[in-house]
Amino acid sequence: MDIQIGRGKTARRAYGFDEIALAPGARTLDPSLADTSWRIGGIDREIPIIASAMDGVVDVKMAVRLSELGALGVLNLEGVQTRYADPEPILDRIASVGTTEFVPLMQELYAEPIKPELIEQRIQEIKQAGGIAAVSATPAGALRFGATVAKAGADLFFVQATVVSTAHLSPESIAPLDLAEFCQEMPIPVILGNCVTYEVALNLMKAGAAGVLVGIGPGAACTSRGVLGVGVPQATAVADCAAARDDYFQETGNYVPVIADGGLVTGGDICKCIACGADGVMIGSPFARSQEAPGRGFHWGMATPSPVLPRGTRIRVGTTGSLEQILRGPAGLDDGTHNFLGALKTSMGTLGAKDIREMQQVEVVIAPSLLTEGKVYQKAQQLGMGK
Repeated sequence: MDIQIGRGKTARRAYGFDEIALAPGARTLDPSLADTSWRIGGIDREIPIIASAMDGVVDVKMAVRLSELGALGVLNLEGVQTRYADPEPILDRIASVGTTEFVPLMQELYAEPIKPELIEQRIQEIKQAGGIAAVSATPAGALRFGATVAKAGADLFFVQATVVSTAHLSPESIAPLDLAEFCQEMPIPVILGNCVTYEVALNLMKAGAAGVLVGIGPGAACTSRGVLGVGVPQATAVADCAAARDDYFQETGNYVPVIADGGLVTGGDICKCIACGADGVMIGSPFARSQEAPGRGFHWGMATPSPVLPRGTRIRVGTTGSLEQILRGPAGLDDGTHNFLGALKTSMGTLGAKDIREMQQVEVVIAPSLLTEGKVYQKAQQLGMGK
């Protein structure tokens, strides 16, 4: 039911993951029987988790290691990996400066031109090491470098922006990316995002998207919601876009996976996200905490280096364990930030969900006190869920 904000303006209530909980049904199953596998762009993966295309999260080595562990990592084609032949000194500088110097430094470093030969080189480095070469660019970057990506033999191409739509208006002097034409002409699957509404998700699927990314501004290092005032809480956004996926499937027989992008920190977040309808999730800061991450214990938003309107910041996330611990365990922490696969399997077992599709059908309840109820001592001592 709409809520009246004032005369002539009503609003729909939207929910974030902190406001909901998953209710067990009549059946449970052993976690070992839970099937977490999924498919995106014709590629089968055991774990429905993708590492975000952020410079502090994914480099060539991380992409390869994530592939080995049953997940997926996306390389940012407009970041330091494709601007500098040796990005290590650049990453050292980003990690070393103070807070006030950070944004000016980022604007300086990202002013270095993107080099098409480095795009090709990075993709080939991932593939030669046996990894899945998934890469990301903005719509403008896709227009410039799509042919290079295809030539290099990438496996998946993510076209991402704060908001992407098929009805984009541009000045006469600028030729916008035709998403439908791009998806049709690219020889590899194209994943499109980001969006938060049923209508836009449906239009992206009709344009030929092999997957749709959902989320505007919930990421740990993103400031878009504060800078632009734009966004929809993730639980509602995912549910709306998943409804578009189901309707599109009923109409065409083509199943387009929905990927929740941003705002997910713990295993519980991932479980609730899939219960709201997501097929997979894209996360950044949890992986930035791994020993193998290129960010040196820091994580920053993709729009941070904007020369005119930065919409991201750098946060210190620290280093809490290996990538394998974070993704597959065994967990060394008790707060849900280690062993995401184990958390998902255990949650599915508790809820009686045999696979991802069944997990999407479990009962969701409104529970704003879920993370605080009975947690007085944890909160006071900053332990477990009280950190």
